[in-house]
Amino acid sequence: MAYTLGSAIDGKTRGVGPQHCVTRVELSVTAANLLDRDVASKSDPFCVLFHEVDGNWVELGRTETAVNNLNPVFGVKFQIVSNKKLHRPLILANGKPAGKGSITITAQELSDNRIITLTLSGRKLDKKDFFGKSDPYLEFHKRGEDDKWMLVHRTEVIKNTLDPSWKQFTVPLLSLCNGDVTRNIKVLCYDYDNDGGHDFIGEFQTTVAKMTEAQNSVQVEFECINPKKQKKKKNYKNSGIIILQFCKITRDYTFLDYILGGCQLMFTVGIDFTASNGNPREPSSLHYINPLGSNEYLAAILAVGQIIQDYDTDKMFPALGFGAQLPPDWKVSHEFAINFNPTNPFCSGVEGIAQAYSACLPQIRFYGPTNFAPIINHVARFAAQALQQEKAAQYFTLLIITDGVISDMDETRHSIVQASKLPMSIIIIGVGNADFAAMEFLDGDASMLRSNTGEEAVRDIVQFVPFRDFRNAPKETLAKSVLAELPQQVTQYFKQRNLPPTNPAPE
Repeated sequence: MAYTLGSAIDGKTRGVGPQHCVTRVELSVTAANLLDRDVASKSDPFCVLFHEVDGNWVELGRTETAVNNLNPVFGVKFQIVSNKKLHRPLILANGKPAGKGSITITAQELSDNRIITLTLSGRKLDKKDFFGKSDPYLEFHKRGEDDKWMLVHRTEVIKNTLDPSWKQFTVPLLSLCNGDVTRNIKVLCYDYDNDGGHDFIGEFQTTVAKMTEAQNSVQVEFECINPKKQKKKKNYKNSGIIILQFCKITRDYTFLDYILGGCQLMFTVGIDFTASNGNPREPSSLHYINPLGSNEYLAAILAVGQIIQDYDTDKMFPALGFGAQLPPDWKVSHEFAINFNPTNPFCSGVEGIAQAYSACLPQIRFYGPTNFAPIINHVARFAAQALQQEKAAQYFTLLIITDGVISDMDETRHSIVQASKLPMSIIIIGVGNADFAAMEFLDGDASMLRSNTGEEAVRDIVQFVPFRDFRNAPKETLAKSVLAELPQQVTQYFKQRNLPPTNPAPE
C-alpha cells in the first residue's frame, strides 16, 4: 500500500519509525447467508471497499466475483490503515436487514515487511471435465489461532489443461504463515466450473521453510492427494504433482522506509510564462497577483511545495520559467532561472520561490510557444547523475504549472519516456479554463505513455490535476490529490532497481 505523504511527514518530523505512525492492515472478507438475487441459480456476489474523502465515497478496491455462491470466501485482500475485526449483519439500501446475510472482515497487522514470491505449475492433474481436461486453480490456506484453515491466496484459473503453469505471485509473509516459516500451509487444487460447483482435485501441506528449498534452479515437488480417492483405491498414487519452481523471500520497503532511510525528494518548479496567460498587470491574467497577494500559480506552488519541502533537508529548490522573452536581448527562453541567476537557480524554501516569482513578473515579456521538453530534460540531467550513485539517496520531482496546450508534444512525450527510467516524477497542474486533453494524455493512468517513435514508458511518472477542480477547496485537498501517486512512484522506481533504503531501520 502506498502511504499518504501526510503520514510520512508525521514519521519524519517526530523522529519515529514507520511502525509508530502508520499501521498497515490486510483485510480478508467472507460473507454468509447472502440473499439469493438470481432466478435460475444463486447470487454471484463481490465486495467493494470504499473510503470517505471530503464527504465523498471513493472506491479503494474490489474482490473477485464468487459465482453461484451465497457463502463466499474472497481471495482478493485489501490493505488499509486500521486494525479492527468486524462481523456485521448486512442491510439493504432502505435500512432493513438483508435476510440473515452477514459479512466478516478479518484484519491482520502487517508489521513484518517480508514478502514471499512463488511460481508454481502442475503435472498430470486429474481430468475432471467430461468434454475437456480440467481448468485448475490453487488455493493457499493457513492455520489460524483458532485452529481453523483460512484462505490466504487464490491463483488464476488455467483453462483446459492437466499441466498448468500459474502466474508468479507475491503475498506478505505474515498473510501466508503469520511470519512463522514452520507454520503449516495447506494448498488445495480445484477444477473450476462456471456454475460455481468447483471440483476438488487434491491437496497437500507444507511450510515456508520447505518451500524455500526451491531456489537456484532447484524445484520442489508435492503430491496432490485426494483423501477420498486414496481410501477407495488400493493402487492410488496421487491426483497429480504440484511443482514449486521458484520461491524467494524479500523485504517490501514502503515509501516511508525510503524517506526514513535518508532519501531526499529534490523539488523543482517549472512555471509557464507564455502569452496565453494574459498581461500580468491586468486582473484577467492568470499571473495577476490580486490584492490578497495571490493567484492560481502562487496557490499551486504553496499547496504542493509546503508539503514536499519537508522531505528535503536544505530546502533549497530550483525554480525555472519557460515561454518568456528575457532582458537584455529579449530572446525567448524555455529554461531560465526565475531569480535570473543561471549558475544558482535555487530559492530558499517555498517562500523563496514565491518571492522570486513575484519579482520576475515585471522584468520579462510573456511570449511562447509552450514547450515542456527543455525543463523536463533539465531535471532529468540531475536525476541521471543521481542514478549513477546506485543507491536510494535522491528522487527528483518536477512541478510544472501551465495554462494550456503543449506546443512540443512529440519532444515532451520522448522526454517523459526517457525520464521514466530515472529517479524522477512529474506533476502538472493546469491553471485557468483551457482544454487540458493533452495533459490527461501525458498522465498515463488510462494506458502507458509512448513516445512518438513507439517506445513505451517503463512506468507512469506523470500526475496531472486541473486547478479549477480545487478552487473552492482547502489547499490541503489540492496537495493530497496532486501528491497521491508520488509515494508509489518512488517505491516502484527503487524496487525496479533492487535498491533498499540507504539506511534501513534495524530489523
